[in-house]
Amino acid sequence: MNTLVLDISISLDGFITAAGQTPDQPLGQGGERLHDWIGTDDGRDVLNDGLGRLGAVITGRSTYDGSVPWWGADGPSGSIRRPVFVVTHKAPEQSPENGVYTFVTGGIEDALAQATAAAGDGVVCVMGGADVARQYLAAGLVDEISLHVVPVLFGDGTPLFDRTGTGHVALETVSVVRTDAATHLLYRVLR
Repeated sequence: MNTLVLDISISLDGFITAAGQTPDQPLGQGGERLHDWIGTDDGRDVLNDGLGRLGAVITGRSTYDGSVPWWGADGPSGSIRRPVFVVTHKAPEQSPENGVYTFVTGGIEDALAQATAAAGDGVVCVMGGADVARQYLAAGLVDEISLHVVPVLFGDGTPLFDRTGTGHVALETVSVVRTDAATHLLYRVLR
């Protein structure tokens, strides 16, 4: 059985984007700071470990629209080309040729079923945005939460855990990896 992991970078004050999002700056003014950890030696180790277990990705349409110019046909996993299932109300008119993208209009459960089938023995990763992450949390479908907490306070932006509607969610700490660029936290959701 696959593990569904919510995996995302977040500011210390709980935002997954900074304020002032535009098409050219989908993470907001200075929001790219959330991904600086990826460029460090320790960050690459954390990233490569995650990619080694990755079977498929689930994301929302806004994340897809804002990221596809950088991801290209290969998606967020780059040259390993893991399938990406985009939860959306309507598929875009264009998508990169020979891309890894499947557009799912049947909701989060349908996206999870398709991603699980495609992932083999690998992990299925929900990587954003906040709305899709909250939907999976509220439905009780998330098995683990992996947060890359960046030492910055944005003060405003897109909050990850704002009004999830889940009540209390008990978590068990699986691992904590502290680096200068981010603290990488992995929690198991207790049922």
